[in-house]
Amino acid sequence: MRYFIKLAYNGTHYHGWQYQPNAASVQETLNKALSVLLNSEINIMGAGRTDTGVHAREMYAHFDFETRIDSNKLVHKLNSFLPKDIAVFDVIQVDDEAHSRFDATKRTYQYHIHTFKDVFSAEQSWYINQKLDVALMNEAAKILFKHIDFQCFSKVNTDVNTFDCTIFEAHWKEENNQLIFTISANRFLRNMVRAIVGTLVNIGMNKINLADFENIIIGKNREKAGFSVPAHGLYLTKIEYPYFEV
Repeated sequence: MRYFIKLAYNGTHYHGWQYQPNAASVQETLNKALSVLLNSEINIMGAGRTDTGVHAREMYAHFDFETRIDSNKLVHKLNSFLPKDIAVFDVIQVDDEAHSRFDATKRTYQYHIHTFKDVFSAEQSWYINQKLDVALMNEAAKILFKHIDFQCFSKVNTDVNTFDCTIFEAHWKEENNQLIFTISANRFLRNMVRAIVGTLVNIGMNKINLADFENIIIGKNREKAGFSVPAHGLYLTKIEYPYFEV
């Protein structure tokens, strides 16, 4: 039987989602917990990868188990067993062919910036101590909707068949000395959100203009785009599937 697991994690102390032989990962931590609690070797498949230090307010993964699971009991046991920076919300039985990665139709990320020195946000948000032109950054974000090839924002030497992504939402919101960038798409390339944010910040600092931003996208050259912003401000916030309400 196949099960989806819905969870959240603070990525500060993990080298990303994906299993790595010599570093702590969220995937490995969950594999170990499930294997112990179900008394069987469990290998989970995540809806995607997050880089070192990136957080997830909502993440899905799937795993297979031979018998029916009491979801409420397993959720309780997992939350008691797992470290404090990983929380499980639900375990859901799905069709045997359901796939947490390939069946996802929409993913949403948020990037958090704070514009004053806040000791309580230092590990959860990126601090910028200068004024940004948020209105201009939002104008630039609208340009993303005109394009589908985002090679310029992709990590180089990545193993993908296409750089095409359909962006559904992209905007900045400013409140209480905080800036939050929200972006949704059918898929994301490696490092894509952090590169987009870095380039939009260059817009906000008036280092480049709107025409420059569009030319960067058209040019497909990662070196022309902006810097990759720090990972600790990035959150995976929502993943949507066609076959159940999430």
